Amino acid sequence: MKVPSILLSASLVLAVAAPASAQFGLLEQGAKRAKQVSDFTWTDQEKAALGAKVSELVRQRYGVVQDPAVHKYVTLVGRTVTEKTTKPGLPWTFIVLDTDAVNAFAAPHGYVHITRGALALMKNEAELAGVLAHEIVHVTEEHTIDALKKNTLKSAAAEEVSGGNALIEFLANAAYNNILDNAYSRGDEGAADTVGITLISKAGYAPQGLGSFLTTLAERNKSATEKRGLFSSHPEMQARQDKLTATITKEKLTGTQLVEPRYKSSITYKPVPQSQIATVAAGTKGLAGGSSTAKAEPAAQPAKEEAPKKKGFGLSKLVSGGGSESKSAQVVGSGGARGLDPEKDAKGGGNPAVVAVKVTPADVQAFKKAGSLT
Repeated sequence: MKVPSILLSASLVLAVAAPASAQFGLLEQGAKRAKQVSDFTWTDQEKAALGAKVSELVRQRYGVVQDPAVHKYVTLVGRTVTEKTTKPGLPWTFIVLDTDAVNAFAAPHGYVHITRGALALMKNEAELAGVLAHEIVHVTEEHTIDALKKNTLKSAAAEEVSGGNALIEFLANAAYNNILDNAYSRGDEGAADTVGITLISKAGYAPQGLGSFLTTLAERNKSATEKRGLFSSHPEMQARQDKLTATITKEKLTGTQLVEPRYKSSITYKPVPQSQIATVAAGTKGLAGGSSTAKAEPAAQPAKEEAPKKKGFGLSKLVSGGGSESKSAQVVGSGGARGLDPEKDAKGGGNPAVVAVKVTPADVQAFKKAGSLT
């Protein structure tokens, strides 16, 4: 499929060429320079197109757990939280990524991704609600769009843009890399924490759920020499925990439900230590045909130094399925081998297809009632 050209003027216009593929379209051949970053505006259609493409890149990278029951459960928890947001009507899509890494990602217009590695580390539904709420707030407050403007569009405005294909590829790669690198401002991350626990408390969940999960995560990562994976860009853990505690007191958050039995019956994954997470060679998507039950590969022997890793995947290469970035993942060993990040560079599953689940308002109400939620 030929990708059309792009218009850059006082606003950046992205359109969907075909709903099935969520391609970015260009409405007009145009200018070589953007005006000012503050002048960029996004329609709902543009946000939907961007979110769909970024989600596709994330799914291609890590694969998707092909289990409808798990997806329906996570969706019900997510929808219980989104009902309390300012944007309950977004087409929310909750996706469980097929990797042992502990991570979660938000993409514009309602896409929330969480790894089975993160689910394996959780003890109850309140913890899941807390992590989902954090990502949900990134969506409702449009932190992903803001990060794209601050981290990417500023440089785009300073450079000449000679063709639409190049800019589309630039934006798709940039948004993808931003969320993998957790490239949010400290203020946005703090807001995602505090607004998130307020949302889950309104839903009836114990607001301590997020802090409880972070404590478990800190214990798991205590031997790591770098901040990696989920919330890696946050302030130090103790300061963050203190802020969560202060918010619970200040806002008088009174949710109490942990919903532990239902969580344990719905999620049965076992956590993998960070040091044992299988990673993949640079320049690959991570699709090594893994499954939800695949065990980490044994550590590899030291190898020759590799060429620098490319940033992201080109949109045209992804659409065509060609190019060096599309080759199958090469498992190179357990976490930390050859300097790889065991969370970001984790091996993924082999199927990127979205698992369609049907959740009705009646389903959500029944789910809330069974969990004594509001």
